[in-house]
Amino acid sequence: MEKNNLNSLFDDLKNQFDIETPQNNHEQRFLDKLKSNEIASTEVKKISRFNWKPFLAIAASIIICLGLFTTLQNEPEDLDLASVSPEMSETQDFFTVTIENELKKLNKERSPLTEQIITDALVQIQLLEKDYKKLKTDLTESGKNQRVIYAMISNFQNRIDILNTVLEQIETIKELKTNTNEPKNTI
Repeated sequence: MEKNNLNSLFDDLKNQFDIETPQNNHEQRFLDKLKSNEIASTEVKKISRFNWKPFLAIAASIIICLGLFTTLQNEPEDLDLASVSPEMSETQDFFTVTIENELKKLNKERSPLTEQIITDALVQIQLLEKDYKKLKTDLTESGKNQRVIYAMISNFQNRIDILNTVLEQIETIKELKTNTNEPKNTI
């Protein structure tokens, strides 16, 4: 039955087959067309293979630089008491001026007798200043937390207390020196 189907198919298509002989140079014309199509497709491939990598690398670098620039610009500085309120600004100014004045007094009292006590006091002051810098960072991160504000005020007070204590000790040393150098009256 399959043979009959095939035969009937060929019988139906009998007059539709192209049985003519091709013209001369047919093969050469066919090869020329193939070559021209290959050249055209190669040019299309070259055009479509445009190398985007260098441009993408440059664009990525620019985006990263802009991101870093805006991040660094928007990074807030550490807050201090003055940034909390006008009253805290006045408080900070008061403490700063008082500490500066006490340090001036302390430096005027330098002598071989007081050198060690003054040096120790300045080391303690420097430690408190480092703590204050940490507190400024904490204030920034905490969003002006009251406990941090109180700790900052306490830090200022501790510095003033140290300076006052040292000045009192220096006065005591000076009095002792004066009393020791005075001749004793015997009756």
